[in-house]
Amino acid sequence: MRNLVYLLWILVYTANAQSEMSATDAQALEAKVKKASNTTETITSSFKQYKHMDFLSNDIESLGKLSFKAPNLVKWEYTEPFAYSVIFKDDVLYINNEGNKSDMDIGSNKLFKQLNQLITNSIKGDLFDRTQFHINYFKKGSVSEVHFAPKDEDFAAFIKAFHITFNENGEVTEVKMLEPTNDYTRIVFKDRKTNQSLPDAVFAH
Repeated sequence: MRNLVYLLWILVYTANAQSEMSATDAQALEAKVKKASNTTETITSSFKQYKHMDFLSNDIESLGKLSFKAPNLVKWEYTEPFAYSVIFKDDVLYINNEGNKSDMDIGSNKLFKQLNQLITNSIKGDLFDRTQFHINYFKKGSVSEVHFAPKDEDFAAFIKAFHITFNENGEVTEVKMLEPTNDYTRIVFKDRKTNQSLPDAVFAH
């Protein structure tokens, strides 16, 4: 019985272990992701979000839908446990909190503008800018995981790192944003559809 438990532990550990990529594999992944990103005009996907905070015993879970349209229209629409949407459009952040609407000009705010750009690029998977990030590549089973740590000290005070998981096609399946406190937000995508018709009305506010 003890041997069986030990074997199961080994199998679970092996399935979840990650190893650092070789330089050749890292270059191949980067090329694949950039190629996919350059041909991506629209993305729609459902998602499940986990908000982890150390002082809570359980993560806060939310469900919703993502809509993206090139070059930089992004809508996060939360459906459970409450109705809430956020739209990034023309350097303005539009918020609809169960019918209570507000907006914020982020064009003149360096950090918000940078965050908007990073969110847009993380959805597409293309954050491979070594002038902005320290980048590390890992293999985890059949998927790849890349860690992006901001070099900008002001931005790093808000976001410690992005961990982005890619499937074998170079598409983003998960984004994890770590805060300096080590609290994090993890977003898992499913039912992703790429380059389908997406009217501008989706991003109406």
